[in-house]
Amino acid sequence: MGFFGVSGGSFWLIPAERSGNRELHLAFKAPDRAHVRGFHAAAVAIGAEILHEPRLFPEYHDAYFATFVRDPDGHNVEAVCHAPED
Repeated sequence: MGFFGVSGGSFWLIPAERSGNRELHLAFKAPDRAHVRGFHAAAVAIGAEILHEPRLFPEYHDAYFATFVRDPDGHNVEAVCHAPED
């Protein structure tokens, strides 16, 4: 089941760091890296702007595997897996 919150859930809403017309950052927790890659493939198939290809982001933690795309409203949408490689 989903969770609205700042960490630990499958759906996060990240507060904006400053006011104004700033994009939202929506993060969806994926159960494995295959789901992150599938999210990315689906985004490519519909012509979404790709912000970051699926890859590790060790600056967050060693197993942080994610992809970031821009949705039609201009928001940053992320699929992320925190589990070690599958």
